[in-house]
Amino acid sequence: MNGILPLQLEDVSYAAGGRKIIDRVSLALEAGSSTIILGANGAGKSVLMRLMHGLLAPSAGRVVWNTVGARRRQAMVFQRPVMLRRSALANVDYALQAAGVAPASRERLAREALAEVGLLAAAARPARVLSGGEQQRLALARAWALHPEVLFLDEPTASLDPGATREIENIIRAFDAAGTKIVMSTHSLGQARRLGDEVIYLHQGHVVERARFFPLPATTEAAAFVKGELPWA
Repeated sequence: MNGILPLQLEDVSYAAGGRKIIDRVSLALEAGSSTIILGANGAGKSVLMRLMHGLLAPSAGRVVWNTVGARRRQAMVFQRPVMLRRSALANVDYALQAAGVAPASRERLAREALAEVGLLAAAARPARVLSGGEQQRLALARAWALHPEVLFLDEPTASLDPGATREIENIIRAFDAAGTKIVMSTHSLGQARRLGDEVIYLHQGHVVERARFFPLPATTEAAAFVKGELPWA
């Protein structure tokens, strides 16, 4: 079976409410190294991730995977994941059921995924009473159970405290070690340094930099962001 990568974005634009949010982005995502999409709030990171994942259709241009059927071989975790009104275990089981996994295997796989993220003891607890960090780990367990080739993460720690952030980052590293391609958006320079093998810097809907981001930013916008200066339109 062919892998679903590379993912090609060909002159992709997206507009809403009369405003162009993503403007003529062309890039390729290859298998292997983790990719961080970095930029200030409002740069278009979340929209770009949704275009890649297939939740949004571009206003212009094309998003092309290497093979058909890519949607079922990738997953996405959001900043505020949706929790079903059922137990943590049943939340993971539902993801497996939706993916067409046979009933005989689902509970075992769901428990293995909960164990991987440190939530096996909470398997019977209602998902909606879990803490924010636990809910994010549960969202990652749903993804882990599916063993995606590509995992999109849309600012998964933006609302978490440092302890919960550390737990989430450890799980992300486990996905990476297991061979899943990580594509993650963040506005945190520290997180980008910790987790990213490569950085795509997004500014006002444009990819303005990709190579040698931290050691030597090549654009004025990227250099200002690294220095902590406020972005101005």
